[in-house]
Amino acid sequence: MTSITASYRTLTRDIGRTMSNISSLPEVRREVDYFMNNIGNIKTADEFLKNQRLYTFAMKAFGMSDLVYAKGMMKKVLNEGLDNPDAFALNLSDQRFREFAQVFNFKSLGSATTSFDRAQQGTVDRFLRNTLEERAGQTDDALRLALYFDRKAPGLISEYSILADRAVFEVVRTSLGLPDAIAGTDIEKQARLLATRINIEDFADPAKRAAFITRFLAMRQAKSDSSASDPAVATLTNSSPRIDMNTLMSLQGLKRFGS
Repeated sequence: MTSITASYRTLTRDIGRTMSNISSLPEVRREVDYFMNNIGNIKTADEFLKNQRLYTFAMKAFGMSDLVYAKGMMKKVLNEGLDNPDAFALNLSDQRFREFAQVFNFKSLGSATTSFDRAQQGTVDRFLRNTLEERAGQTDDALRLALYFDRKAPGLISEYSILADRAVFEVVRTSLGLPDAIAGTDIEKQARLLATRINIEDFADPAKRAAFITRFLAMRQAKSDSSASDPAVATLTNSSPRIDMNTLMSLQGLKRFGS
């Protein structure tokens, strides 16, 4: 069995190459081509929401596939924009809504919204990265979390921004060896505890961020190995992680020896 850490390094050894291989997958290429060929024709928020294929692509790009159904909410996000401090997106704790409204800012930019690079290639880049994370998660969820953390961590501004993102908090909590139950305690106490254990500015440093991720993966591996060592747990949950190296190699564009 290959360790989770080794699998992560396989994926990130040459992230540019990995992303190139993701983009060359036929099913991915079809969606990217459709988006790039059609997004510039969208001039209003209503047109955007009515084109299910474009809308779904953009939602996945921003990690919001689970909210594709919530068109009423997304219409409010798009129509109110970000200029007014009372705008809907600004009053939601989930940062993804603000990011979405910033890129697809029909409120301020009108019909020119989709002509900007951030709405076109920028959205494609997000889509490809989320596709990579999603596929890595099919191999082991810890890989998805590690890739997600590596992408989001440089933009964290406070302990509260960690607590506001469940996936980021899971990585931090696991890496620090904090019990899962801490998530149910007072949020102010959680923030103060994190402040004593981490320097959030370290996450902007690639080397320090990589070391933190490596610790997270090692802790997850140890937890999985511990569960698997209990025959009763192993029988009931089959929780021992099994890394599909053919999948990882295909993402990296590498071939296994003898294949």
